[in-house]
Amino acid sequence: MFVGITNTPRDYAWGSRTAIAELLGRQPSGGPEAELWLGAHPACPSVVTDATPAFAGRALDAVIAEDPARFLGPGRTTLPFLLKVLAADQPLSLQAHPNTAQAEAGFARENEAGVAVDAAERNYRDASAKPELLLALSPSFEALAGFQHVSTLRLLFEELILFSSGDDRTALRAFTDRLADGDPALAASTGSSHDVAALNPPVSATTAPVHTGAGNPLRDTVEWLLRGGDDVETLIGAVVRAASASAGTSSFRREFLTVGRLAELHPGDPGVVLSLLLNRVSLGQGQALFLTAGSIHAYLEGLGIELMTSSDNVLRGGLTGKHVDVGELLDVVVFEQRPVPLVQPDSPVPGVEVFRTDADDFVLAQVALGDAAAVHGYRLAGPDSTTFALTGPAIVLVVSGGLRIDGATDRITLARGDAALITPDEGSLTFSGSGVAFVATTP
Repeated sequence: MFVGITNTPRDYAWGSRTAIAELLGRQPSGGPEAELWLGAHPACPSVVTDATPAFAGRALDAVIAEDPARFLGPGRTTLPFLLKVLAADQPLSLQAHPNTAQAEAGFARENEAGVAVDAAERNYRDASAKPELLLALSPSFEALAGFQHVSTLRLLFEELILFSSGDDRTALRAFTDRLADGDPALAASTGSSHDVAALNPPVSATTAPVHTGAGNPLRDTVEWLLRGGDDVETLIGAVVRAASASAGTSSFRREFLTVGRLAELHPGDPGVVLSLLLNRVSLGQGQALFLTAGSIHAYLEGLGIELMTSSDNVLRGGLTGKHVDVGELLDVVVFEQRPVPLVQPDSPVPGVEVFRTDADDFVLAQVALGDAAAVHGYRLAGPDSTTFALTGPAIVLVVSGGLRIDGATDRITLARGDAALITPDEGSLTFSGSGVAFVATTP
């Protein structure tokens, strides 16, 4: 069965006013449109459209709850993934997401304490991990993702020191020494944030190790920054001034320009300095980034398709006016330095690219058919038809042209901006027409 679904974009202040509407051929609302959620998460479930009259106007989570075996297949009670269109005009908060054990414990703990699920100070809004995949649709998608290696950080801060003097230079030197003090292993060179083609070794999305103990210089440095104080305030000013002085000529120009932008939006925020500890990533169109549980990150600007476990658990670390729980964040973040975690797709059949991660709950496929298939300024050529086999429930979103989808028992035609839930009994899907669609489903 194909169930037509839609939703209203969430109006977070950092959202673009035009990008989602332009992508999907809709009228903009006039306000920020940050995220379009397609799924059954109770915080913002999709709504069934008139394309499926039997359930039209009803929330998708309620429809599924009445007969989960019919919509999701045997053994499932909830849709395990959430598909989003994300459009950022301004940086999101620095954040990390929990693994399964942390989410279950934190959700139960806050429930027991009587904290309302929608309370501003709530950390855990459900009991699920939240690994996520982001695929860039805009010509570039800018992000911070995971920790840079200390060898790179030393070079970066040495450049800042060259463009500073007096008390600023003293503060920068002290911070550089603090960062690597006591752990010679961190000084070994293994890579750089500038090697954007590097692949991250597989790490479990739900059981990644969490390094919380004192003695890890990276963890201790982040805690020192986030706890704040006069020395941190002095360092923030020194970093902002030196970055401004050096941004025009530095090999770390992107990083230093990012510092300037963040400082304008969030003056005095420790996240301004913390941003320099992270890999500065520029995704090209069609490139994808995978963030495991515990990976600290911030999306800075761009339009993309985001796919994640169906969760809304966010631990924030700065660059925001929302709740920041430093202790909980430190328990969740994995303090390891890794290459940029890009995901390379495979193409099992012509017209289909599949982005696979080690996440248990989701996989993303891109279907591109016809010579005129175009998405947000770049063109994708494909055959006139192709197939894609399901092993579980799926959500499909068409972002260009129009496609017909035939399954084992049902069929549907979707135009640009249309979406549908597909039940697993449809089996192998046949796509035909000219356009581009994204399919979220289980691995």
